[in-house]
Amino acid sequence: MAEVTIRNTVLMALFAAIMAVLGAFPNIPVPGIPAPITAQSLGVMLAGGILGARYGALSLILFLILVAAGLPLLSGARGGFAVFFGATAGFLFGWVIAAFVIGLLIEKFWNRLNYFSAFLACIIGGIIILYAIGIPWVAYAAKIPLGKAFWGSVAYIPGDLIKAAIASVVIVAVAKSYPIIQSK
Repeated sequence: MAEVTIRNTVLMALFAAIMAVLGAFPNIPVPGIPAPITAQSLGVMLAGGILGARYGALSLILFLILVAAGLPLLSGARGGFAVFFGATAGFLFGWVIAAFVIGLLIEKFWNRLNYFSAFLACIIGGIIILYAIGIPWVAYAAKIPLGKAFWGSVAYIPGDLIKAAIASVVIVAVAKSYPIIQSK
């Protein structure tokens, strides 16, 4: 297991800051669903894809600690401990797992990493895994049927596919020019 170095700590803090910047972009509400479309899922994909499983997940944990401390870093200038009990809490906790899964897949594909494998990793971790965690929580917290929460989430898929495509281009470019993940 890689040791935590100053470099890795700085990279985790950098990605927590990137998440904060992406939270400054205005969110887009979806009628009937309490979770808005945000740019922050792009940050989740980038954290896992660039930092790898361990440090990508840790960067998201750091970010969520800052949110819990009350910093208004989530889209819509939200923050504080209460957001971890709202309708979007499943997605917030899911960010950590999504970044970890994306990082694991990128590490697995590392020696043959290309745009398609990076895109696939972002779809599996950043859409499928994230939705599998977030949608049931939305249904529970908003007191709506799971089917309604699922079908309401379909509106997010086109934007998330665009974010996955953007993330895959960035992940491959960083891997070629400044690889942070080391070949296993």
